[in-house]
Amino acid sequence: MADQATFQADAMGYADALFSAALRMTKNRADAEDLVQETFLKAYRAYGGYQEGTNLLAWLYRILTNAYITSYRSKQRRPEIADVDDVEELYLFKRVADVDGTLSRSAEDEVFTALTDEDIKTALDSLPETFRLVVYFADVEGLSYAEIAEITDVPVGTVMSRLHRGRKALQKALTPYAERHGLLARQSHGSEVEPHGAE
Repeated sequence: MADQATFQADAMGYADALFSAALRMTKNRADAEDLVQETFLKAYRAYGGYQEGTNLLAWLYRILTNAYITSYRSKQRRPEIADVDDVEELYLFKRVADVDGTLSRSAEDEVFTALTDEDIKTALDSLPETFRLVVYFADVEGLSYAEIAEITDVPVGTVMSRLHRGRKALQKALTPYAERHGLLARQSHGSEVEPHGAE
């Protein structure tokens, strides 16, 4: 059992991580700041029940997510659920690979190296909430399926499904930025080179 007297030293170092997650949720800086403040207040009150040795950040994310659902999402319509089942697997990365005829991890690396942090942030923010939070917790914060399941209060299988679909949706959202950075087509003397394999 954790001691409330140590709360500030233990938890306040995660303020930036919580704010980033809150901003993904609310998409508004002032609301995100309020949400983090509410999270710390709730966390302080509940800190006696925190089990030392477990993932403190995941525990704080769970409080943040619950506070968001209670205080913010309840004031809005139900979050949108996008149907991304028709998005081709490896949608963006396959198109990048087609340029040089190879499909490997390097295609994904090339995309994320070429795009700016702002490009990726904007694309992530455009995802439906259901997918956005799971992708954020998994790919930005590096949390496990089990931790994300606990934070979002859904089964691990649902987390895996949402993450798979969310990553596909993110690839689609990143496509316009990849095009602007010249990753999806090569230019030669002002004209586009035909796709790899064209006769």
